[in-house]
Amino acid sequence: MALALRPVGRGFLDACDIVGGMSLLQFRIFRAMMPPTFDYDETLRQFHRVGVRSLPVVILTSLFVGALMLIQTGNFVRDTGATGMVGWATGLTVLAEVGPVLIGLMFSGRVGANNTAELGTMVITDQIDALRVLGIDPVRHLVVPRFVAMCVMLVLLTCIGDLFAIAGAAIACQAIVGIDVRVFWQGILDGHLVDEFVMGLVKGFFFGGAISIVSCHWGLRVRGGAEGVGRAVNNSVVTAAIAIFVVNFLVTTLWV
Repeated sequence: MALALRPVGRGFLDACDIVGGMSLLQFRIFRAMMPPTFDYDETLRQFHRVGVRSLPVVILTSLFVGALMLIQTGNFVRDTGATGMVGWATGLTVLAEVGPVLIGLMFSGRVGANNTAELGTMVITDQIDALRVLGIDPVRHLVVPRFVAMCVMLVLLTCIGDLFAIAGAAIACQAIVGIDVRVFWQGILDGHLVDEFVMGLVKGFFFGGAISIVSCHWGLRVRGGAEGVGRAVNNSVVTAAIAIFVVNFLVTTLWV
């Protein structure tokens, strides 16, 4: 019995170690931001790197997500005759749930994995230790700028993604489903979806914070050379995906 329970206990202790390490990193980030003494030049560089460079992917993804959501709901409401509901149903789904989550997962795969690999490479090449020798706190110089940039830019990317998702849904409404696009826009306006839109932006903010903490945590924990970097990137993507769904559940529950 003891041997059978050993993997469960080991897994539980590993999970506690990961959660504890990320919690300590989050505490160090907040401590470095009060007062805000982090590297502003590095922060601006991260804004461009994680935000501007992610814009084309977000726009393209959002267009197809919006069109797909419209097709899924449009065929049903057309068959039932409730075409006035197509705009509301699509907008509710995209703005509150599907849009923020898919953009967050895409952001995690592109930015989070890159961030883990970059920090992990700095660890195995002793650049992090060199910063400490020079009296520079790696959290203030490297982690906090990434945390701020990811939180802010994921909110903006979610906003832009929502707009393009709605645009993609409007195009599909007329071109594929065959419902007058004016019916779609009227459903959006009558649905009063401001709360759902704001909730999606709030989710984007917390998704950005979760992705940054997870990716930095695994990046700074790299051990074992190039193979260790690969493992860290894999662990970062998986952990960030789990964190996104947990945060999504918590925000939705508390919001509603």
